Amino acid sequence: MDDRCGVSIMGLRTATDLFSEWADAGRDEGMERGHTGSVDVMIERLLDNWTKPFTAIDVGCGNGWVVRRLNQHPLCQHASGIDGAPSMIAKAREVDPDGDYIEAMLPDWRPPSRVDLVHTMECLYYLKDPLAFLRELHDAWMNPGGRIVVGVDHYVENEASHDWGVSLHVHMTTLSMEEWKQGLRDAGFVNINAEQVGAKEGWAGTLVLTASKADLN
Repeated sequence: MDDRCGVSIMGLRTATDLFSEWADAGRDEGMERGHTGSVDVMIERLLDNWTKPFTAIDVGCGNGWVVRRLNQHPLCQHASGIDGAPSMIAKAREVDPDGDYIEAMLPDWRPPSRVDLVHTMECLYYLKDPLAFLRELHDAWMNPGGRIVVGVDHYVENEASHDWGVSLHVHMTTLSMEEWKQGLRDAGFVNINAEQVGAKEGWAGTLVLTASKADLN
């Protein structure tokens, strides 16, 4: 049984099939609107006190809206996006023909060059082993001194999300806040912070995790 995001696990449909269906139905725009508040915070954390030119990648980029936001930043030299859902990448390329959008499966794919900043919202828990992928991001994707921000709505403390895997018939790895933080530590990241954004009654909020790769200097 293959454990890649997008490959069927124990008879469940793939996350990439699900998101392609949503893109075909125009639901990607609703996802963008629904996630904007959390992503605003994530980008703020990602760029806080960042003063030098940077390259960036959005993991699970959907229709490319975060990539386009990053590319608009005056210090951004290049931002790209990767997603395994063909219809999401097609949407991204349609909206932004000059953008860099890669259709590829995780965790096997690696960027051709390491980047300074990694953004990923509502993607990693679809992997069978997201914590192993954090190690891959640290070791093979990021430059020394780089920074990562991870947004997660499906986690142990957010009970409202616990039935999503069953209702959508897709695999989801359910981890606690501490397990996510420990996974970042084990991967080699430093300066780890976790916060819950947009919490309200019945909703624990988006878990936003930020961390850095140690600088060699």
